[in-house]
Amino acid sequence: MGSLAKLPSGILSPTYRITAYFLLFAPFTPSFLPSLFSERLPEFSNVLRTYLGTCWAGVMFVIICSVASCFHGALLHQVRRCKENLLDVVTLRISINRQMQPQLFVVVRRSGSRDGDSSPGEGVTLSLSRPGAGLAHLFPQTVRPKDTVMCYRVRWEEAEPGLAVEHAMFLGDGEAHWYGGAEMRTQHWPIRLEGQQEPQPFVTSDVYSSDAAFGGILERYWLSSRAAAIKVNDSVPFHLGWNGTERSLRLQARYSNTPYKPPAGLPAAPELSYRVCVGSDITSIHKYMVRRYFNKPSRVPAPETFRDPIWSTWVLYGRAVDQDKVQRFAQQIRQHRFNSSHLEIDDMYTPAYGDFHFDEAKFPNASDMFRRLRDAGFQVTLWVHPFVNYNSSSFGEGVERELFVREPTGRLPALVRWWNGIGAVLDFTRPEARDWFQGHLRRLRSHYEVASFKFDAGEVSYLPRDFSTYRSLPDPNIWSRRYTEMALPFFSLAEVRVGYQSQNISCFFRLVDRDSVWGYDLGLRSLIPAVLTVSMLGYPFILPDMVGGNVVPERTAGGGKVPDRELYVRWLEVAAFMPAMQFSVPPWQYDAEVVAIAHKFTALRASLVAPLLLELAGEVTDTGDPIVRPLWWIAPGDETAHRIDSQFLIGDTLLVAPVLEPGKQERDVYLPAGSGAAIRVSFLTRPQCCSPIIPTVLRTVPCFTNLE
Repeated sequence: MGSLAKLPSGILSPTYRITAYFLLFAPFTPSFLPSLFSERLPEFSNVLRTYLGTCWAGVMFVIICSVASCFHGALLHQVRRCKENLLDVVTLRISINRQMQPQLFVVVRRSGSRDGDSSPGEGVTLSLSRPGAGLAHLFPQTVRPKDTVMCYRVRWEEAEPGLAVEHAMFLGDGEAHWYGGAEMRTQHWPIRLEGQQEPQPFVTSDVYSSDAAFGGILERYWLSSRAAAIKVNDSVPFHLGWNGTERSLRLQARYSNTPYKPPAGLPAAPELSYRVCVGSDITSIHKYMVRRYFNKPSRVPAPETFRDPIWSTWVLYGRAVDQDKVQRFAQQIRQHRFNSSHLEIDDMYTPAYGDFHFDEAKFPNASDMFRRLRDAGFQVTLWVHPFVNYNSSSFGEGVERELFVREPTGRLPALVRWWNGIGAVLDFTRPEARDWFQGHLRRLRSHYEVASFKFDAGEVSYLPRDFSTYRSLPDPNIWSRRYTEMALPFFSLAEVRVGYQSQNISCFFRLVDRDSVWGYDLGLRSLIPAVLTVSMLGYPFILPDMVGGNVVPERTAGGGKVPDRELYVRWLEVAAFMPAMQFSVPPWQYDAEVVAIAHKFTALRASLVAPLLLELAGEVTDTGDPIVRPLWWIAPGDETAHRIDSQFLIGDTLLVAPVLEPGKQERDVYLPAGSGAAIRVSFLTRPQCCSPIIPTVLRTVPCFTNLE
C-alpha cells in the first residue's frame, strides 16, 4: 500500500488529501482483479462475471463518492473559513470580523439618520433619511467568494443632488498597518496619519508645488496588514481626507466644489461605492487584488535602462543648457570611465515652451551634436511636457485648431500658470491634439534619431479649476491617463511622472523631484517608502529621481550648490539597487573617492542587480508582482516586517539594507524568520562579525568610513 508522509500541522489542504487517498487506494484498481480471484474461481460463467463486475462497479462507485465527499468537505471547510469574515451592519457602522481576531475592517457613516432600529441582512437595502432631505440607500452585499478570499460590496446612493456622502474608514489599533493610496510629499511606510485633513479631490497633483496634495501616481486602493483590502469604484467622485487622532481615512463622494462632473444627463447625486476583500494573509490578498483590478505591463523597457545609469543635464546646467555643454557633459562621462549610456537633455532647448525645434542660438548645429553623441555610444532623450506657452510659435496654431483644454463655455483656451510661465494645456481627449503632439515627437525622432522622451508634468492640478474638454471627463484623472498614453510609441526608453490606471503602459514611472535632504519630506528617507508604495499600486518600473536630489538652494542640506557629500554617497548606494538609476549631479563634482564609489556601485548594479531586475521584469507581464517588495512579502505574518521602512527586497532573494541617516557608521538589519526563502543580504555595508548562530538582527559597518 502507498504511504503518506507526515505533513506539518495545518497545511493538509484538499490537494494533499486527494493525493493521499489515491495513494491508499492504488492497489484496488480493476487491473488487479484477475490475480485476486484466479485461485478460488478458475472458471466463471457469463452471469457470474456480470454479477462480480456489477459488484466491483458498485465498490468503485462508493470509493469515488467517498473521495468526492472528502474533497467537497475540504472545500466547505475553506468556505467556512471565509464565512468567518462576518459583514455586520449596525447603526450605520459596517465592520468585517474574523473569529478570535481583532476587527479587520470598520467604516462608519458620518451623517444622516437611520429609519428604524433593526439591522439589515446581507443584500438588503437600508433606507436612511435626513431632516428636510430625501432618502439615501445603503446596500451591503457579499460577492465573489473564491477559495480563501471573500469580498463585500458597499454602495451608498444619495438621492439628493448637492449633498456629500462620507464614510470614516478606521485603520484600527497600532498593530494594524495600511499601505497604498498615493505618492505623497511626506511619505511613510506604512501610512502614518498626522493632524487632520478635510476631504479633497483624489486627483493627480504636483506635491512639489502643493504640500497637502496627493502625488502624481495614485490609485483608489489600500491594503491592510490584517489581510483586508479596499478598492473604491472608478465611478465615484472620490475625495480623501483623514483624522490622525482617531486613525481614520475619510472617504467622501461629492460633486460640489470639485473637478468631478456627473455623467451626462444625470443629476449631481453622488454615490460612494467600494469593495472590501479579505484573505488569509497580506501577500495573498494583495496578489488577488492586483490580478482582479489592475492591468499588467504588456512589455518590458530596454535592458540598458535597468543596467546603466541615466545622465541628465538638469542640475548641472538647468535652463542654460546648450550644445557645447551637452557635448562637454558627454565627454566628461567618458573621461571618468562611465558607460556611454542614456543621456537626457532636460529643459529649455527650444526657443519657447511649446515649440518642437531646437533654439538655434543655443544649438547652432543640433544635427551634428546628435551624430557625435550617437558615435560615442549615447542614446539621447528629450524633455517634453503638455504646455504651450502664449509666446510659443505653436500657440496660435493650437488656438485655431482647438487643441487646448478650454474654459467652461468652450469658446476660449483656458490659460494656466505652471512652473515655467503661463500657457495653454493640450486636450489629450481630442484625437487631433494627440495626433499633433505625437506627430511633433515622431519628427524629432526621425530628424535627429532621438531615442525617446521624458514626459514631465501631466498632473490634474495643472488644469484650471473649471474647464471643458472635447470628451467629457467625469473623472479628471483620465486626462493624466491620456497623457501617459503619449509615451506608448516610445516606451523602451521613456519616462513619465503621472500614473492613474496606467499600469499597462510599459515605461518607467518617475517619482516627483526629491530635495537634497535626509528626511521623509521629499528626502532620502522618503525614497524607499515611495518606491514601495508605487510598487504596490501596480507600477513595477520605477525611476526614483536623481541621485542626491534636485539641489534647490533653499531645499538642500547645508545650502550648497551640490548635495552634502555623505548624503550623496548614501543616495547613490540606494539608487544602485532600484529599478533605474539616474545621475544629474555627476560624482566628479566631489572628488576621486566619490568617483570610485560610483564606479563600484554601478559595476555592482550591472553584475548583480540588473540580471535579477531583468528576470523579474520578464515575470511582471505574467504575474503583476512587484519588482521591489516589502519585507512582509516573504513573511506576511511577521508583525515587525509590517513596519520596516528602511529595507526592501528585490524579488524574493535579494534583501537591501542601506544606511539612511547622517553620521551613522552602522545599522541594524532585520531578517524575517520562517520565510523559507534563500535570501542574499546586501548591506551596502561590510559585516563586522557574527556569532556562529545568525541572530535576527545583524550589526554592520559601512564600506566607506571616511565620509566626513
